[in-house]
Amino acid sequence: MSDGTATTDLDVRLEKHRVELTGYCYRMLGSSFEAEDAVQDTMVRAWRSYDKFEGRSSMRSWLYRIATNVCLDMLNAGNRRARPMDLTGPSPLAQAALTPRPDNTWLEPMPDARVLPTASDPAEAAVAKESVRLAFMAALQQLPPKQRAVLILREVLAWKAAEVAELLGTTVASVNSALQRARATLAESHSAEAAVSDPLDEEQQKLLERYVAAFEGYDMTALTALLHEDAIMTMPPFDLWLRGTGDITGFMTTLGASCAGSRLLPVAVNGLPGFAHYKPDPEEGGFGAWAIQALEISDGRITGFHCFLDTKRWFPLFGLPLHLEAESD
Repeated sequence: MSDGTATTDLDVRLEKHRVELTGYCYRMLGSSFEAEDAVQDTMVRAWRSYDKFEGRSSMRSWLYRIATNVCLDMLNAGNRRARPMDLTGPSPLAQAALTPRPDNTWLEPMPDARVLPTASDPAEAAVAKESVRLAFMAALQQLPPKQRAVLILREVLAWKAAEVAELLGTTVASVNSALQRARATLAESHSAEAAVSDPLDEEQQKLLERYVAAFEGYDMTALTALLHEDAIMTMPPFDLWLRGTGDITGFMTTLGASCAGSRLLPVAVNGLPGFAHYKPDPEEGGFGAWAIQALEISDGRITGFHCFLDTKRWFPLFGLPLHLEAESD
């Protein structure tokens, strides 16, 4: 086999693991862009040291070992990404102020297609989806890096304790102890899981259809009927977050009034139903990109309404244009 063919073959073998490795690094780091950088670094390291890989483990295990080391190095900086409600209390509408925080503060959204490999087993697919939801991702960020790695490898990816011990260069007892501590921390965090079925059941599908009609029509009465009374609205990079239908709809008709007449396009984000939100563009006509929305649903109501506003970063990541033309009659 020529060197060129061998190189191409190795590239193909490495690429097969890209999506699952991106999912792993994303759960570890809480950042879409850092996860993609970590996977690229993993691929480069694997490519350079392939001649030293003697096949004593599977290529998949070897790549996970490299990816884990890359992530642990990146996490040495100590930054824990968060959601607005992990940092402050809710703001009453009367005191609502849009104060941005630096990008590296926030847990970032991620398109499902970049982190969820196709799984033939529905139960496996459901676990993978649940493990990238915003509440679970935020809870993961509370764990020390090695506990985080152990929990993801054992609980999400279903590795055996002995395999995790080998990957981390530690003992099975140490892995079991780390897993126990990680589970205890997660239990204390009380992260409310969004009860979203996969695929969406008929009731959830209808709820989303009513949500689109209410939002595009900017009908606050209809929207109030769809929101849980304690629903939460967040808007990173701003640290402001709101709780309750009154404050949310009050915000939308005051500071957020320019969103009237918007268009929503469906997207799959963090294992949740979501929308690309385009609002009217008074200068160029049509609609300008405004936010990626991720919706949490429970008991037939919307409980979380999370808007990621840094459009120049998020819309290209989701493969979406930054501008929509007005629809001709």
